[in-house]
Order: sequence, then C-alpha cells, then structure tokens
Amino acid sequence: MGAQATRVRLVLASASPARSATLRAAGIDPLVVVSCVDEDAVLADAARRFGPLEPADAALLLARAKCEDVAARLEGADPPEQPEAQLVLGCDSIFELDGTAYGKPTGPDDARERWRRMAGRTGLLHTGHWLIDLRDPAAGGTGATLGETVTTQVDFAAVTEAEITAYVATGEPLGCAGAFTIDGYGGAFVAGVRGDHHNVVGVSLPALRGLVTQVDVPWPALWARAD
Repeated sequence: MGAQATRVRLVLASASPARSATLRAAGIDPLVVVSCVDEDAVLADAARRFGPLEPADAALLLARAKCEDVAARLEGADPPEQPEAQLVLGCDSIFELDGTAYGKPTGPDDARERWRRMAGRTGLLHTGHWLIDLRDPAAGGTGATLGETVTTQVDFAAVTEAEITAYVATGEPLGCAGAFTIDGYGGAFVAGVRGDHHNVVGVSLPALRGLVTQVDVPWPALWARAD
C-alpha cells in the first residue's frame, strides 16, 4: 500500500451485488451493511414537506437516507462492531424517461411495458452517492457528510417484442432501476452510454474518489491490497 497510505475501510450501505462487484474490481473490498430504509416512506415524506422531487434529487435523498441509517447503527453499536477507521457510502439509482422517474418494476408486466417505451430511445440514469466519515478525529476523521448525484445518458437499441419477452423472462430487469442492466443480459440492448459507464451499474468510481478526497482520504487508502 505504501507507508503514507493507512488503509481506510469502506462500508457499503447497499445490498446491490453489482455495486459490490464494481468496487471489488477497483481494488476495494467493501464491508456490506444493508440499510433498513423504507424508500417509499422517505420519498412520500419529502414530497409532503418540499413538493415533488426531480428524479436526480430523489436519488440523492435515498442515498443519504440509506447512508445515515447504516452510519447511525454503526455509531450506536456497543461495543463497536466495526473498525473505527471507516467511511460509509450510500447509493441509490433512479431511471428517468420523459421526465418520469422509475425505480424497480413492480413485476414482469411492468418491466415489459417499460421496455416498449424505452426501445430505440434515450433515458437518464441518476445515481445518488452519499458519504459519511465515521473515523475517529484522532485518526484523521472529519465527521463530514456529503454527497453527489451523477447522471448518465443511456441509448437503447430498437429491440423486438420477442427480445423484450425473453429478457424479462430472465428475471434480471425485475431487480433494477429502469428495468435494465448494462453488465448482464441487458448489455446487448444498450446501444450507447454518454457519461460514466460505472454509474449505470450503480456507483460512479470518479464521483466516489472525489468524495473521499474531500475528507482527506487518498484513493489508494481504500484498496484492499498493495499494487
């Protein structure tokens, strides 16, 4: 790792296998602690207080809620269950088409209908990222809480009805914001991406690097092993 890079453990407040896999491929071995946030309740409360949210704002709000939920549980553990040197990351993705926000489909029929609308068109994939620094101040902790939303344009191929039916039958789109993935069966149906490819998977590595840099953590300090 290098003498100057004391390792800092990243806690991922997300159950997404794709996010974990993306981080691991980048050299980070996150500790996964799934949040207990009721997403619908969080969005409904925000709508009552502030009015309708833009899809990008909703993604950041949910990412923050998940991050704060896990951070509070880690801080409240007695005795502490996790290492003191840690950063908590919450993420949430929302797909936008024609100004309408879409989370995970409610079922196969919903997924098929979405693909009929998306085919041959362009949508926006918003991923909110929220970071909380739980490190001890004596170890350089800042106590900071900060976030960023990254938006990527996604161009979809003009898929056929038979392809839509076959894709939905795999079950893959049922667990994804926007009813598609770019790193699985759905990759062949994504004609192009304008922006950060990893953001479509669920976590933007450049955005995360920017956030940890703001709390004075060098990116290599997150790596699980030396070069």
